[in-house]
Amino acid sequence: MKKYEIMYILRADLEESARKEEISKLQGILEGLKAKVTNTKEWGLRDFAYPIKKQTKGYYVIIKVTAEPVALNEFERLAKLDSNVIRHLVTVDQD
Repeated sequence: MKKYEIMYILRADLEESARKEEISKLQGILEGLKAKVTNTKEWGLRDFAYPIKKQTKGYYVIIKVTAEPVALNEFERLAKLDSNVIRHLVTVDQD
């Protein structure tokens, strides 16, 4: 299993309870696919350099995971379908 870093941006207009529910849902997807989440950082609300899907702000979350590539492929597929996720990026962790 490799180490990965996943950054995703949630819609800024989500209520705090809905945002926490969304974060735990996305983390639960990974854990359900046998991935181990080692760290979660919430960067919070930030302005975009340019509008993305007619949004000018987003809530940034970064998680570090140890997982098989199959689990990440499924996470990416589900993140694309989730209307609350504006963008996401998966990279191999260099730490």
